[in-house]
Amino acid sequence: MASPIVRGQNFGSTELVTATKLQNIVDSASFKDFDGSTEVFNVSGSTDIGTCVLAGGLAVKTSTGQLQLNSQADQTVIGNVSGGSAVPTAVPIVGAAGILVNSDSLGTDDTKGATQGNIKAYVDGGGGFTPASYTGGETTTFPNGLIIKFGQVTLSASAGSITFGTAFPNACISVQDSTIALDSSKNMGITAFSATAITVNPLSSGTYTWLAIGH
Repeated sequence: MASPIVRGQNFGSTELVTATKLQNIVDSASFKDFDGSTEVFNVSGSTDIGTCVLAGGLAVKTSTGQLQLNSQADQTVIGNVSGGSAVPTAVPIVGAAGILVNSDSLGTDDTKGATQGNIKAYVDGGGGFTPASYTGGETTTFPNGLIIKFGQVTLSASAGSITFGTAFPNACISVQDSTIALDSSKNMGITAFSATAITVNPLSSGTYTWLAIGH
């Protein structure tokens, strides 16, 4: 196996050996990295125990045995955000090209983390509800697709129907009714319901409120 050490000085068969050339063997030596490239290996320090520095940025303080990094830009980490296999580089912690995305909503990038800023913006914006706040109307749609419709209607004591402003896309699964005056003697008399309407037959005339749930 070839030696991983690359000499800092080579000698010809008839070349004169000097003290400087002997020192160059060590002082200018390098070694081969895992990928076969040559890395400079320097030893610095006022004593024999100094800091071994690799050209790629890693440093080992031989006095303590600690692994440390050379200086790099503020708010960056060593990583890979290229979307594929690549040599790690210093990348921003937050930003469009960083580890974290800071924008007005989550979901801008499903491979990066969210910051406090865009989590707060997501919650303040309604947490996925469309619209983010109630602005009137009879329908509210939840993020999971569940739909609630509600309203108020005045009916006479005869069979009739309440047609939804907009039909449920798939089906209505439950309907409830009550009276504004909470008069237990009055009942809207629901006889059937569908994705488009509620069929009723009130026992008496009155103003009723209704609630329908579907999807």
